[in-house]
Amino acid sequence: MDATPFRLVVVIASTREGRFAPNVANWFVEEARARADLDIDVLDLAEAELPDRLTGWGTPPPAAVAAVTPRLAAADAFVIVTPEYNHSYPAPVKTLIDWHFTEWQAKPVAFVSYGGMSGGLRAVEHLRGVLAELHAVTVRDTVSFHGAWDRFGSDARPVDPAECAAAAKTMLDQLSWWAHALREARAARPYVTG
Repeated sequence: MDATPFRLVVVIASTREGRFAPNVANWFVEEARARADLDIDVLDLAEAELPDRLTGWGTPPPAAVAAVTPRLAAADAFVIVTPEYNHSYPAPVKTLIDWHFTEWQAKPVAFVSYGGMSGGLRAVEHLRGVLAELHAVTVRDTVSFHGAWDRFGSDARPVDPAECAAAAKTMLDQLSWWAHALREARAARPYVTG
């Protein structure tokens, strides 16, 4: 098995002003950076400022999209950090997904979600179907923060760090397995969609 660290793109899906996303994302990235098998790129959609109007087929993408595309293409795996808005995921992450296609193919995607009673899990379930259409593989286990605002202290750190770290480790172990397996498969033979 290839021991080269896999390239992980962590997507911060929320762009809302005053968002809680940095608390969750910063904690997760810190957990992930403690591992030797990851090379991490954080893609904050609030900074990417992708246009929500897609161009026609064959038209060059806008500069903001062109800047993001190579980062997704270089990824071996993704983690999407998402809240739940109205029982689903935020529009900016759908925009990111819709601007791209081959960049997602035959790559694993895991989720860190947060929200109220459901902990963002309805957003995750909706994303699974969308990503399946792009031939991505979603990892079963997620990290989910139910009542997220009470799960983080005033220092923006989880109030139960051991439980949260254990959930992150389980998810990252699964993601690592898939990332290595799919990277080897893509290297052995090109992925075909149809």
